[in-house]
Amino acid sequence: MPLPDAEFFVSGIEEGNKSILARAITLIESNAPAHRQLAQLVLQQLLPRTGHSIRIGITGVPGVGKSTFIEAFGTHLCDLGKKVAVLAVDPSSTISRGSILGDKTRMEKLSRNPSAFIRPSPSGGTLGGLNRKSRETLLLCEAFGFDVVLVETVGVGQSETTVRSMVDFFLLLLLAGAGDELQGIKKGIVELADGIAVNKADGDNKIRAEASRLEYQHAVHYLHPATRGWTTQVRCCSAYAGDGIADLWKMTRDFSAATTVCGSWQQRRQQQVLAWLHSQVEDLVVQRFYHSAAVKEILPGLEQKVLNSEIPVTQAVEQLLGLV
Repeated sequence: MPLPDAEFFVSGIEEGNKSILARAITLIESNAPAHRQLAQLVLQQLLPRTGHSIRIGITGVPGVGKSTFIEAFGTHLCDLGKKVAVLAVDPSSTISRGSILGDKTRMEKLSRNPSAFIRPSPSGGTLGGLNRKSRETLLLCEAFGFDVVLVETVGVGQSETTVRSMVDFFLLLLLAGAGDELQGIKKGIVELADGIAVNKADGDNKIRAEASRLEYQHAVHYLHPATRGWTTQVRCCSAYAGDGIADLWKMTRDFSAATTVCGSWQQRRQQQVLAWLHSQVEDLVVQRFYHSAAVKEILPGLEQKVLNSEIPVTQAVEQLLGLV
């Protein structure tokens, strides 16, 4: 079956057709050369419609309730009249390369909301739990007209700076009651957060959650601000009960207002584009290097020499780089 042309995807997205948006994202995620060329043409035509949403990255330790939180948060935004897109990344198996892609079942209520769109994507083993095409998928969602794009990551412990490089507001979800949580989460990840939410603050856990909130709020004062013109805020919430969700949205809007005034919002957007550019250059350079006929010819022999301890790795690398 022949591929639709670029106009098919562009007009469908501009008209608000979700099924065509889903097909366009599938096109973006494809590695087939013909698909890549068409996808870039579609993106080029849609670029003027992008950049108008609020991009929110959400991460947290396993079991913190990211999917439950996103459903509660997204539903709240839809109730306010916002259009919400969720890019939910499922971890891919390092063996089979497969992925469950079960976020729509875990966000059943939100997935049925006509103002929401949930796109599960396999991470493909990418650091940070992000598919390499996540930035382009985000742009398609913006061109479609979504007011808020939520990006859920696999979880803490991978390259969170990758997530940070594509969102405006970075929210870290934590659990209450772990006295050494700051040790386990690592200072570097907390330093990336514009907002911290202590989740599951309900029932008998409310007191522990408030104690954890005070602990984190005290700790962030000793860290370098994640964003110029903004001090990281810490809140308690219960995604299950819906408590504190509205306050977290207000925090996001306050962040947007404060950083727009001081100029760091636009500066971050510009940094995101440059980070994407450099990332793409690195990916393509590596890809073309390994597809080079000269490299393919001598690489197996060099690998064997390294394995046999005949030459050091550094010497093998220098020989390979000398071919291109």
